[in-house]
Amino acid sequence: MQDLPIAQSVQKGASAAQGAESVTLDYDGRFLRRKRLVTDQGRAFLIDLAQTTSLDQGDILPLSDGTQVVVRAAAEEVLLVTGPALARLAWHIGNRHTPCQIEADRLVIQRDPVIAHMLAHLGATTTAATLPFTPEGGAYGHGRTHAHEHGHSAHDHSHSHNHSHAHDHTHDHSHDHTH
Repeated sequence: MQDLPIAQSVQKGASAAQGAESVTLDYDGRFLRRKRLVTDQGRAFLIDLAQTTSLDQGDILPLSDGTQVVVRAAAEEVLLVTGPALARLAWHIGNRHTPCQIEADRLVIQRDPVIAHMLAHLGATTTAATLPFTPEGGAYGHGRTHAHEHGHSAHDHSHSHNHSHAHDHTHDHSHDHTH
């Protein structure tokens, strides 16, 4: 195990050399720091990055033995989102911290029945598909982050803050002292 080649950096936007190998990972699998991986060609290697990094389709992992490994996005279960006002639909998806691949005529998100239900209420059509998922990176070049780093979860946005029913009974006993 100690003899495995190690990738300690990521080359963004570089071109792979002739003879490069590849590693195919789904969206969640492309968010990593340290892990043992196996190339599509069957060779094991270690990835040991300074910080957790979001790998993108086409990124190159240079290995300590001189080999380059190109990152490929694996096909996974997604929803194709179409409908009127795609920008509005994208806003609602983003407001729930849901990764979204933005294309000219559709949005692509990971399969999520809760988000699909919300989108249907907004007039969208969702179609199940299996294809590589390569969503937009985060604002300001930070890429993606874990939801808990924001101090709240995606579920915090979906519940109601209407507590009127709770207050309906708070004053029921206020007149018990009357004669």
